[in-house]
Amino acid sequence: MSSSLSQRLKRLAPHFKASRGAWGLAAFASIFIAATEPLTAYLMGPLIDQGFHGGKIPLWLIPVAVVGLFAVRGIASFIAQYALSWASNQGVVSLRTAMFDHLLKAAPELFTRQSASSLTNTLVYEVQNGSHQLMTGVNTLVKDSLTLVGLFGYLMWLNWQLTLLVSVLLPAVGWVMRTVGKRLRKLTAASQTATDELAYVVEENVLAWRIVRMHGATPVEAGRFEATSQTLRRLLLKSVAASASITPLTQILASCAMSMVIVVALWQAQSNGETVGSFVSFITAMLMLITPIKHLSDVMAPITRGLMALERGMDLIDDTPAEAGGNHAPARAEGRLQLRDVSVQYRADQAPAIDRVTLDVAAGETVALVGPSGAGKSTLVHLLPRFVEPSSGELALDGVALRDWDVGALRRQFALVSQDVVLFNDTIGNNVALGDTSPGPERTQRIEAALRSANLWDFVQGLPQGLDSPVGHNGSQLSGGQRQRLAIARALYKNAALLILDEATSALDAESEHLVQQALDRLMAGRTTLVIAHRLATIERADRIVVMDAGRVVEQGSHTQLLAAGGLYARLHAMQFRN
Repeated sequence: MSSSLSQRLKRLAPHFKASRGAWGLAAFASIFIAATEPLTAYLMGPLIDQGFHGGKIPLWLIPVAVVGLFAVRGIASFIAQYALSWASNQGVVSLRTAMFDHLLKAAPELFTRQSASSLTNTLVYEVQNGSHQLMTGVNTLVKDSLTLVGLFGYLMWLNWQLTLLVSVLLPAVGWVMRTVGKRLRKLTAASQTATDELAYVVEENVLAWRIVRMHGATPVEAGRFEATSQTLRRLLLKSVAASASITPLTQILASCAMSMVIVVALWQAQSNGETVGSFVSFITAMLMLITPIKHLSDVMAPITRGLMALERGMDLIDDTPAEAGGNHAPARAEGRLQLRDVSVQYRADQAPAIDRVTLDVAAGETVALVGPSGAGKSTLVHLLPRFVEPSSGELALDGVALRDWDVGALRRQFALVSQDVVLFNDTIGNNVALGDTSPGPERTQRIEAALRSANLWDFVQGLPQGLDSPVGHNGSQLSGGQRQRLAIARALYKNAALLILDEATSALDAESEHLVQQALDRLMAGRTTLVIAHRLATIERADRIVVMDAGRVVEQGSHTQLLAAGGLYARLHAMQFRN
């Protein structure tokens, strides 16, 4: 167990080693506590032999010695606990910061592999709770191991024959801890998975509460929550049972050793004339062994849980690579896009989402992507800022392969306005200037200009706090049209060379759509623009319309040309305008 434990602790060490002073202080205080532990048993000998019979010990000296000893040990215990807590919390900050930094730079597949609730649970709760449990366990392990050594040393000095009888207990305790520890690791891992599943059920129902209630799915979701909760409950009970079994097993072993020691000690006292004080001192020290042995038997559970929780955080860093890119990083791109035989296949047993697409987009051109649902339109535009990686083929911007672009510089060339607007629970001004923290009037002027172009300035002026008005959780204080125009203002503020519009005007009423379309027209001016739209009336003025079906480009041309061709576009158009 020690080898495995040391290797696992070594993996976490870089995040906790900065607090060497606090660790050293905690270790020194723990050593002091352990070294003074046998003094309690030692004092019993002269107290009985001289205090009860000889009367040689002044009565005032007894409380001074006892209270003084426990006061000094109490101060040392406080110092050890506080120093350990200080060091562990510093380590948590370091590990959590490293995890969040990696989260911001991790390859996009992380967010398809893990749910938001799972990542949140690991980053916020498990790291904190895991660190607390681990450090509490390690503190117990160190302190009580040293105490055990100190008491055994005192017992060996006092009576080595009896001490050998006590020592037979240790291998049996070690076997119990090792056996139960393996089961605890398996149960802890299963419990963490079940906790993630339970959190995901809550997350889904919080996000989709309207749909759940609209469709009368409340009983179904309640049953789903109950089933997941019961699974977690069973795993936790198994974990508790495994952990709780250590204590009675070690206590039975300790009682066996104690009974043998008492019998042998009484026999020695009758044979060799041992004093009552030395016998009581030995029995006291031996009884004091039970507490550290019990603590050590209980320490496996918190150490196992703590390590498993912290290792999930380490796995998040180690098992998910950061995004890789090249060194090409111009200030502003021209906006020429080239796709050559590009395919994307998410799973081997599924048809490609993009199937050998070849497409050229000139700088400043507006290209509309249309087609039935599942045609591959969204996947295609997600390839451009490298939110999706191609399975084969080549993509280039301004003649430079996307993989040769610096990832940050590549994404600075794109602005995105989609139907699913994402706003931060911050002010209107900070949402518009997202990512730009530069102070001064120039930033404010740019925000105002963007809001004016997005047809939102009059609304913002009417708010009591103006640009400093909070938008609420994901823009809950705004209407759908206002949220859409705020996203357009953000894109205008960014002033990127390329623009992606993903269903930017869908689900809006006529008045809001008119205002949004005006803002989009200003936004699209002078930029290479890719437009995804199911409402074909919104893309009739595009320079070129690219029709996709089953991941392939099946038609290209202007609105008029495609209608005249009588293909898929003409059929889709006829379906929408039949009435």
